[in-house]
Amino acid sequence: MDLDTEKIDEAALALLYLSLHDIRMVWKGVDWDVTERLCTKGLILDPINKSRQMTLTDEGLRAAEAACRRLFGMQP
Repeated sequence: MDLDTEKIDEAALALLYLSLHDIRMVWKGVDWDVTERLCTKGLILDPINKSRQMTLTDEGLRAAEAACRRLFGMQP
């Protein structure tokens, strides 16, 4: 099956936003290929480390919140 990696990345970013803590830290728990793409897009800092968390960039924080609202927000 062909998958749309842009949609996958947006959904992953929205899910990462749900684990947001300490202003811009998120817990790892997303496929390595996805985190590598998010890093390449400048949305997270280098995910390859021993820590169990990643850091969202300013742009990543804004994009994660927007994706979370768009994909999971309640419609009035």
